[in-house]
Amino acid sequence: MRAAAISTPRLNKMPGIFFPSANPGELKGSDHCLLDDKTQKKRPKAFGTDLKAYLKSMLPHLESGIKSSKSKDILSATEVIQWSQSLEKLLTNQTGQAVFGNFLKSEFSEENIEFWLACEDYKRTESDHLHRKAEKIYKAFVQSDATKQINIDFHTRESTAKKIQVPTPTSFDEAQKVIYTLMERDSYPRFLKSEVYLKLLSELQG
Repeated sequence: MRAAAISTPRLNKMPGIFFPSANPGELKGSDHCLLDDKTQKKRPKAFGTDLKAYLKSMLPHLESGIKSSKSKDILSATEVIQWSQSLEKLLTNQTGQAVFGNFLKSEFSEENIEFWLACEDYKRTESDHLHRKAEKIYKAFVQSDATKQINIDFHTRESTAKKIQVPTPTSFDEAQKVIYTLMERDSYPRFLKSEVYLKLLSELQG
């Protein structure tokens, strides 16, 4: 088996540098799953030994599993190798986000990629909706009693709280950079050594 048929739209990079959604999606409207304060972390299931079944369960849009194809939408070994070049390359690939997000779930730290993706969506929000969305992101990830509280220092937390009082598209940039650096130095190196990444690469290389 050499490749997975999949669509891989690109996200805009985080300015100056650089999580779905484990397949996390973008923040759309008021009922987005990332901002459900009632959501509690559950112990993730083991990855299992069947890579095709694993990918199909992890990525609902992956309809045909891993197979040979000449399609331009293929997930190739070259593409997966590029994920190891930088966290930026991994996160600008939708499938990379999904695989990395699922890995973070296994480490009980999926809030990091969820917050990063929420910030990416926030920066594309129309000005009329910035205040509402800023409050939702802050309550879900930043405030001290947030259900999915991210690991940022006191200064960054307080600075972000002040910025969202008069929200702009860059209100969460400081906190987002902190979380990106945390993933880059901590989770990302472990991901590259993980069974899920190495097995996916091995299957695609055949």
